[in-house]
Amino acid sequence: MKSNESVERFYQLQRLPEANLAGQQVAVKSGHFNVYDVEQLCTTDLAYNRRDFYKISLLTGVYQFNYADRGVRIDQPALIFSNPLVPYSCEVVSEAQTGYLCLFTEDFLVINDRSASLQDSPLFKIGNDPIFFPDETQLETLRQFFRQMLAERDSTYPYKQDLLRNYVNLVIHEALKMQPQTPYYPHQNAASRIVALFTELLERQFPIDSPNRVLKLRTARDFAVCLSVHVNHLNRAVRELTGKTTTVHIAERMISEAKALLQHTDWSVSEIAFSLGFEYPTYFNNFFKKHTGLPPRALRAKKAI
Repeated sequence: MKSNESVERFYQLQRLPEANLAGQQVAVKSGHFNVYDVEQLCTTDLAYNRRDFYKISLLTGVYQFNYADRGVRIDQPALIFSNPLVPYSCEVVSEAQTGYLCLFTEDFLVINDRSASLQDSPLFKIGNDPIFFPDETQLETLRQFFRQMLAERDSTYPYKQDLLRNYVNLVIHEALKMQPQTPYYPHQNAASRIVALFTELLERQFPIDSPNRVLKLRTARDFAVCLSVHVNHLNRAVRELTGKTTTVHIAERMISEAKALLQHTDWSVSEIAFSLGFEYPTYFNNFFKKHTGLPPRALRAKKAI
């Protein structure tokens, strides 16, 4: 399915009562958390929007992690921190995998100091090393934290969210005691990987399902930072492999999203402008008209006829 078709399909589905995301949004805004045993994931429904969720994994097995222009083979127990703004792929190499993982939104962990951001954490900060190799003592400590999370997740304790938050913080502090020594190696096909991950990162931001969700990545430099590459390197790779500039790809995807929002939601033009990262509706109007030849209201009025 083409991206613009999937966007339209998404907004059409929102009109169905059973597909309404209101409940999901409340959960996300109040802070969502879940934890899993890796061996049980094959029977677990992971229907989560990956744009929202940070992840901490404690894995045993053989895995291949690939980032934009580098990769790492993991063949010993590892503690891995994943930022939703940093795309990567994980290939499972061994048949046997054990361990745990937890998913959570930023609101779940950041509740006291709203000015703080997980993006600034040394474990989740873009460009930092997210993989650690615990020793036997550390590994058993971490496993115990995850076991406690699993037990509390299914409990009826009224303050279990606070307790779960404390366990996540304990895992984070245990990691801060370690020194990352990840043996990364450069990819020979770095350019094609960078372009593929740029495309994935661009698509990951859509569809926009709430007027309160603001597009975070809007420029080539924004994407380059997330991919840990120089913006000139990103621009050169995208231009060579696709024939279009990074800026053109971003603009085309934003226009596709803007059209879908205008045609399939009742959001005001100001709300759409804000969700797409425009400070003022006038800037959005000029951007939209430049790329479509029509002002946003004209497209909406045309659809209503």
